[in-house]
Amino acid sequence: MLSRRALLLFAAMSLIWGVPYLFIRVAVAEMSPAVLVFGRTAVASAILLPIALLRVDLRPVLERWRWVVAFAVAEVGIPWVMLGSAEQHISSSLAGLLVAAVPLISVGLALATGSLERTTRRGLFGMLVGLAGVATIVGFNLGGSDATALLEMAVVAVGYSIGPWILGRRLAGLSPVGVMAVAMSLCALAYAPVAFVQRPAMLPSGGVLAAVLILGVVCTATAFVLFSWLVDEIGPVRSTVVTYVNPAVASVLGVLVLSETLTAAMVAGLGLVILGSVLATGENASRSAAGGSSEAVALGEAAALGDGVGG
Repeated sequence: MLSRRALLLFAAMSLIWGVPYLFIRVAVAEMSPAVLVFGRTAVASAILLPIALLRVDLRPVLERWRWVVAFAVAEVGIPWVMLGSAEQHISSSLAGLLVAAVPLISVGLALATGSLERTTRRGLFGMLVGLAGVATIVGFNLGGSDATALLEMAVVAVGYSIGPWILGRRLAGLSPVGVMAVAMSLCALAYAPVAFVQRPAMLPSGGVLAAVLILGVVCTATAFVLFSWLVDEIGPVRSTVVTYVNPAVASVLGVLVLSETLTAAMVAGLGLVILGSVLATGENASRSAAGGSSEAVALGEAAALGDGVGG
């Protein structure tokens, strides 16, 4: 039974990590994806870096700077600009649904790299069900969607899986807040020149500026701190359940706020993806956790972080 604190944290994370797709869609209507990435990472780093400097010894983080850079590129640098570009052509609802495939990719990556034991028939069946769900979502929306945008979303999903794998395998033992603070700062510095060149000719509207601020403050900096509390409260494996709620929140908000269309195929596909993810990740995570493997922690963080901060 979850405590009241755990329930509140879970509800907060389900909402906070379900809304980024809505605000990204709003922001890229008046600014380039690169400008959005710069704004979001700059705001997040301005919050996380002081916290890390006060509460975390950053020397161990900086000693593994190569892997921190790799994490920043895989988790933020590439996926966020691809996501912003894709949402210039597809709905926020569809984007959120496609990102729901991240837990499946995370399991596939873990299996391919030997991080988990050989999957059983149930796990394999779960992955097939999840892939069928993704095919349902994409197949029934292919005619009315931009093929390039769908390809960009595939890059996003892969990046959201690789980034947390690096966090769990190569940056294990380091402060997650410290790693994220450095990663956000690196991305802000990297995108600053591009953002300057692509800066809007006119000051964006108040709604767009508010969207960027919310993405940086709430959906990134605050969300990451809250998620670390949630992991402490209920453990990394149980925290992955958040990833099954976020796409539904993204879809509902897209329909209610942006008047986007949510088709029966999208709903059915999401159901298959969630079912497949539960079957594929639940079995392997539980088995690894039972053996006391640190890979259970890596897998739990991978699924939740990939679908969360990345969104």
